[in-house]
Amino acid sequence: MSKARINLAGVEISDLNQICGSITEIAKKTKTKIYGPIPLPTSRMKVTVRKSPCGEGKASFDRYEMRVHKRVFDLDVDERALRLIMKVPIPDGIQISINVLG
Repeated sequence: MSKARINLAGVEISDLNQICGSITEIAKKTKTKIYGPIPLPTSRMKVTVRKSPCGEGKASFDRYEMRVHKRVFDLDVDERALRLIMKVPIPDGIQISINVLG
């Protein structure tokens, strides 16, 4: 039987958890076997910039960090469940991809 893999990535963990909850709820309603959400390692992107625009004076720096959280779902292919998952409203900061595996 073929499976579908759903990859989620986003900066806001609360939005990501909300989407994970709605996907899990849809799978339970349609009685589709689901594996996940499987948390993947969080990517951290760090940028250090100098505060002074001219380059003169004290060398003081600002440090910025962005964390990208990722989740993966594997579920059995059910046309009704996938159609409902595609209708879930996705916030702006969340990237989603759905792949059907052989």
